[in-house]
Amino acid sequence: MRTIDSYAEFWPYYLREHARPATRAWHYAGTVIAIMVLVAVIVTGNWLWLPLVLVSGYFFAWMSHGFIERNKPATFTYPLWSLASDFKMLFHFLTGTMGRELEKAGVDQPRTAE
Repeated sequence: MRTIDSYAEFWPYYLREHARPATRAWHYAGTVIAIMVLVAVIVTGNWLWLPLVLVSGYFFAWMSHGFIERNKPATFTYPLWSLASDFKMLFHFLTGTMGRELEKAGVDQPRTAE
């Protein structure tokens, strides 16, 4: 595999590594749970629970790569870009623009009946 030198190159690669809707759904769940745990840690001041932010976020992501996508998580090669992309992917999902991003990245999407 060649080295990716910029985030502009990484984003389409990241989306192709998350081609299956179920993989993305598991990532969304993990990211939302991680945010909720982080908020709970801040609100309660119980910093001992901070590691659960990482565990909750990565557990769902890594399980989806292992059992659904069957590929190696980008986290292992590009940890910061991968983390940023989890949030970017969630943002595009929540704003209804994920389909457009997937199309630009060359990810085939199932057609829906109209």
